Amino acid sequence: MSTAEGTGQHEEGEYGRAAKRLKTEERETEAEEREEGEEELEEGEDSDSGSLPGNVESAGDNRARWSASQYDAGRKDNGEDSHRISPSPVVHVRGLCEAVVEADLIDALEKFGSICYVMMMPFKRQALVEFSVVESADRCVSCGAKEPVYIAGQQAYFNYSTSKRITRPTNADNPNSGNKVLLLSIQNPLYPITTDVLYTVCNPIGSVLRIVIFKRNGIQAMVEFESVQCAQKAKAALNGADIYAGCCTLKIEYARPTRLNVIKNDNESWDYTKPYLVRRDRGKGRQRQAILGEHPSSYSDNGYGSPCPLLPLPGNSRYKLTSADVPDMVSYPLPQSSSSYSAQTASSVAMVSGLHSSKMNCTRIFNLFCLYGNIEKVKFMKSVPGTALVEMGDEYAVDRAITHLNSIKVFGKRLNVCVSKQHAVIPSQVFELEDGSSSYKDFAMTRNNRFSSAGQASKNIIQPPSAVLHYYNVPPCISQEHLLKLCTEHDVPGFVKFKMFDAKPSSKTISGLLEFDSKTEAVEVLTVLNHYQIRIPNGSNPYTLKLCFSTSSHL
Repeated sequence: MSTAEGTGQHEEGEYGRAAKRLKTEERETEAEEREEGEEELEEGEDSDSGSLPGNVESAGDNRARWSASQYDAGRKDNGEDSHRISPSPVVHVRGLCEAVVEADLIDALEKFGSICYVMMMPFKRQALVEFSVVESADRCVSCGAKEPVYIAGQQAYFNYSTSKRITRPTNADNPNSGNKVLLLSIQNPLYPITTDVLYTVCNPIGSVLRIVIFKRNGIQAMVEFESVQCAQKAKAALNGADIYAGCCTLKIEYARPTRLNVIKNDNESWDYTKPYLVRRDRGKGRQRQAILGEHPSSYSDNGYGSPCPLLPLPGNSRYKLTSADVPDMVSYPLPQSSSSYSAQTASSVAMVSGLHSSKMNCTRIFNLFCLYGNIEKVKFMKSVPGTALVEMGDEYAVDRAITHLNSIKVFGKRLNVCVSKQHAVIPSQVFELEDGSSSYKDFAMTRNNRFSSAGQASKNIIQPPSAVLHYYNVPPCISQEHLLKLCTEHDVPGFVKFKMFDAKPSSKTISGLLEFDSKTEAVEVLTVLNHYQIRIPNGSNPYTLKLCFSTSSHL
């Protein structure tokens, strides 16, 4: 357990709340973009990708181009701003490539004027850029409407933000205030994030002193650098970058505390100025002696194996260090085995206890756990009521399930999700559950698994449970009333807000968002209705209703 110095253990909550505040600006500027960049699947049951559909850039780009052009035309015709969005020092940038980082935006746009702040929106391929004066933003928007402006080799599009200032934590306005701690939010964390991983990522940019990882609102971390200048360089070089290809995307802001206090060195916290800092067991005169020592001789201290170069630093960035300080490529470790587990506990089987005896079965466990990895088999344990073994595609899927599902409430009972000692689920002692279904089910061949290929897995945004569900793969004839009736028929809570996304004329399916009174209600609805078969009159194949947790906190 680690905290910011002088603030006590409650600071982790402050860190989470700070991250929430950072999302406020993004929600304001994208009120019309709440579709989360997702397009509908084009088929009913035949659309078996099972993944959250990818981003659609063309529509966003066209809207951006229209906004900039309209503004420019209004100025020519009337000599004043006739656009519905008034001039602002904050510019909304769209059409960015996946590999863009903060330094790329600064290099491309600082010719228009001094830049105060940049907020990346990696999954939307967008960003907010705040200039010092509105005249600089005016030059940026006007230039983007007249001629192509390229960022990291790809044309970008610009219009004014609805806000006059980007919301950020205290001290972010003034880099000279001594703020050398960065807040890292890891989005779509397909692989485990440990202090070793973050140190390998950050230390080549600037000397890292301390790291604290916490998992209250997804996966976040605070990294304390040796100096403010090191923190500035790291933020510019890494903000918006992927730790691993297509996942584990970094969104970086300045943190509130100016120093971290670490009380032990492990996978979730580390003080690199005190390499021998270990946790002391309170109330014990001495520790028990380990029979075989601290770890097997074959178990590497770095459980991730040899480093692998994945992400190049910006080639012409003014933030880039000299070749004597850092290589051209930042070396990231390959995700071979999670250092979150010891050699004895690494397993692709999760043990889930605290299951409701009459409302949970193998299918409903699949509906919930499939959001975090492929499900091979599910088996309820006859000897331990309310407990099941879930065999997943790999140990990383188990790690994601533990991170996001451990301690959540489902049907009034709190789940406990942990790594099982078993390495496979064996279909023995099969019996009948209270609802009449089998205690064992094999899901290896189901089309509803969402991580069956690399392309399919990359479309899934790993998201903790929230009160808003994203639904998709629904036939166009299904209305809000139909979905409410579906909730009533299955004895689950109804949604309080409903939003349907605009579908393409040629689309055979629709999608949208459902908001519930609480996260617990949304979890229960997803557990029951995910993969429900919707049959329509004169339809040859049923449509599979697909649900996942939304990145939106409310509608």
